[in-house]
Amino acid sequence: MGSAASSLLVRSAAWDLGIQWGCFAVAALLKTEKFYDLAGSGTFLFLALQTLRWGGTWYLRQRIQTGLVSVWALRLGLYLFSRVLADSFDRRFNKARNSPALFFVYWTIQALWVWITLSPTIVLNGVKKDKPLCVRDYVGWGMWVVGFLMEVIADRQKAVFKGNPDNVGKFITTGLWSISRHPNYFGEILCWLGLYISASSALSGWQHLTAVSPIFVTFLLTRVSGIPLLEKHGMKRWGSDPKYQEYLKKTAVLVPFLW
Repeated sequence: MGSAASSLLVRSAAWDLGIQWGCFAVAALLKTEKFYDLAGSGTFLFLALQTLRWGGTWYLRQRIQTGLVSVWALRLGLYLFSRVLADSFDRRFNKARNSPALFFVYWTIQALWVWITLSPTIVLNGVKKDKPLCVRDYVGWGMWVVGFLMEVIADRQKAVFKGNPDNVGKFITTGLWSISRHPNYFGEILCWLGLYISASSALSGWQHLTAVSPIFVTFLLTRVSGIPLLEKHGMKRWGSDPKYQEYLKKTAVLVPFLW
């Protein structure tokens, strides 16, 4: 695997681990998780831009792909950072905050998340022979746009809902949250599935293994850190509320109207 693309994967992995472990050292010293998400999103942005520069070809497909990743990273990073500042803590780290070993695992998992999720873009930016844009590119980019809008709108709707004093202690069932219990996560999955599809039009051979990107994102959100934690928290807080039970029965977990 001595290609430019595989070289970029190795180089990106080294930078990724270096950034996350460096940030871990500071976070562990200060016993804070406040810049955890910002560090993750910032690494996405850094590696997307750097691999485009390292690749040196700057094809239109590569520039669009890198631009979409950059927009996503900037939006998510600033949103999550402002949220944790407002809340003053992140409950995901209640057990890890004072346990350096467990905290280190969290930062290492973030490094893995960044590298695997970004792998189609990293490999694409290492492709030396360009191919004409095709239907697959436009389908992928279209999926990204739909997913990104779902994320932005869902997060905004929830922020407005939580910001209303009349809604203190209540759960949201309006807007996109009326058709999915986790519309922001569905949007996230669409974004990365779309980016793999568009990148795949220029990939070949082993490079298609980067299809693991949307699979990994889906696994994390549906089995590890996303939906399971929030569903557990929801049951703990509103499980005895008949209205919440009704909401669970009538509203899809992830894919609107389906699942």
